[in-house]
Amino acid sequence: MADALPSPVTPVADGVRLRLRVQPRARRSRIDGLVTDADGNRALKIAVTAAPESGAANDAVIALLAKELHLAKSSLALVAGAADRRKIVKLAGDPGQLTRHLSGWIEELENKA
Repeated sequence: MADALPSPVTPVADGVRLRLRVQPRARRSRIDGLVTDADGNRALKIAVTAAPESGAANDAVIALLAKELHLAKSSLALVAGAADRRKIVKLAGDPGQLTRHLSGWIEELENKA
């Protein structure tokens, strides 16, 4: 049965926005599936080994997402939360195609858990 919680993916005119919850200074960089915030929003839970200093953790998040999603790093941009654990990353491209790609990828993550 489908989950009634909101998706961490939001289509916009020139791509999609992906809501994240980031843990810097982790033992290893990984994507841990989905988490629901206190406000009821769902976010992709990401851990990176980089410290949250001089944008290193943000750069590590972009690199990890690009690798996992098989996208160019240049197509991803941090649009909110530069100094916060809660972040929004924009993926540039066709919103419909990206939404389908991300939905399938997120479903695989949920099935692994």
